[in-house]
Formats: sequence, structure tokens, C-alpha cells
Amino acid sequence: MTDFHEHRVPTTGGDVYVRDYPGAGPAFMLLHGFPDNGHIYDDLISHLVAGGRRAITIDFLGFGASDKPERAQYSFAQQRGDVEAVLDALALETVVLVGHDAGGPAALNLALLRPERVASVVLMNVFYGEAPGLLVPELIEIFSHKPLQSLAHHFLASPEQFAWLLEFQRRLLLGDASAHGRVRYEELLGPLIDENFRQQPSAAIAFAQMTGQLKDEIAANTSRILALRRAEVPVHLIWGRNDPYLHLSTAAFLQSQLREASLHALDAGHWPQIDAAEDVARIMLDA
Repeated sequence: MTDFHEHRVPTTGGDVYVRDYPGAGPAFMLLHGFPDNGHIYDDLISHLVAGGRRAITIDFLGFGASDKPERAQYSFAQQRGDVEAVLDALALETVVLVGHDAGGPAALNLALLRPERVASVVLMNVFYGEAPGLLVPELIEIFSHKPLQSLAHHFLASPEQFAWLLEFQRRLLLGDASAHGRVRYEELLGPLIDENFRQQPSAAIAFAQMTGQLKDEIAANTSRILALRRAEVPVHLIWGRNDPYLHLSTAAFLQSQLREASLHALDAGHWPQIDAAEDVARIMLDA
């Protein structure tokens, strides 16, 4: 197992759990989506560290090993604040922000707000603003559609029904995943997602609040497209072309809105950092 240092970084909402894998900089700062945590990068990190680079994972507040305050107000802006708090606590002048899934908005928007601290951005199967072909997984659709909030909370209140809903979504997300991808899902992804909800306190509150703001965040990011087009921070899109929801067309559209962007399509699903960890690392290290 790759050696790392653990930190608990204080924020206004609670302590954020951080793993810091030593190496040369600028460090890769790896941001997860929901309902994941920093362990989605475990397969990738060994390759990055073997390439001599420093890598840092964050469990956003409310997820994984970070604090889960009962009355916390979780938001996409709060997640950007988590990242800045870690930058300051670890005295990092510049980093490469790596966003997957719902970690994409934090990566891109922090690059817009603090470009002097972001050497480049790597995005893997993310959403940002409105885009042709953008599809939201059924689980997320239920929790993000405001008229269905009572149904969403009913699922959260029933562990058996919520477990059924998670399993339903898992099978659809796996899609045409390779045998390797399915094995790694069973070994890594399934257990970490389950643990996020089974541990007490659980990630349920953060998950419900974040998904409830999803469509508002997409609308807000759509209004930032002009600023995104003007941004000079390099962006590297690394996309699993077999993702049944965030299609390659979503990546191509996002690339068209960026001044300096590359697009690398891999034979992978929604989690290219797991399905094709070595290929993803090679692209990141060569960028």
C-alpha cells in the first residue's frame, strides 16, 4: 500500500479528512463526487506516486471520514471552501485539481475564482452546465427533482428501500463494464458507497442536500460559461466513453467551451480512474 500522511483540516463546518501521498509537485488534488469519497482514486494513486508526483485526496465534509455535523448546510460553494481550506492548511501554492462526477464544479469554479493557485484541471466524467446529451442517473434524478423531495426522504428513511434503489442504480451505471471493472466495483466502489450510508453518522444528509441543489448548480454554472471560455487554465478531459449517462458528447461540448482543453476518450465506464487507472495516470503525468 502506498504510504501517506493523514490530516484533519478544520473548516467552518467541521474537520475535513485528507490523505497526502508524498511526491513532487504541483500536487494532484483529487475531488470525488457523490455518493463517493476519496477512495475512488485508490487504484490511480499508486500509478501517480510511482511517477514521482504528490497526490492528495479529500473527503468532502459530510462524506467518508470527514465530519458530518447534524445541522450542517452542505453546498457546492461549501465544497469549494473545503478545497481552499486544504490548500491553505497544507501551504500549497499551486495544484492540479482533479474532479470526477460532482467534483467537477468545485474544480472548474475554483480555477475560475483562484486561477493563480491552479496549474491545470483534470476532469473525468463530470457534469458542469447544461450540455447536449447530459443525462442524470435515476437515483440522482429522484433526489434532485424538487417535486419528488418527499419520495426522496422516504427512501432515505427506509434502509431496505434505499439499499434497493442503490443496487438498481449500480447495475445501470455498470452498463457494459469490463470484467475487470465489475470486479473492482464489487471490491471497491460498492463497499465504499455502502459504508458512506451505513456508518453513523452517515453521509445521507450531505447526499440529500447536495443532490437537492444539483439542478440549481447546473443553472448557475451555465451562467458562468462566458467566464469559462475566457479562462486560461489548461483543462484535460479524460472520459470513459462507456458511461451510460455522462456521454462522450457531454465531454465534447465542454471541450468546445474551453479555451485550452484536450479530450482523451478511454475504453472505460463512469469511473475511468478505476477501469483504466494506468492509462489515466499516463495522461495526467504527461500533461
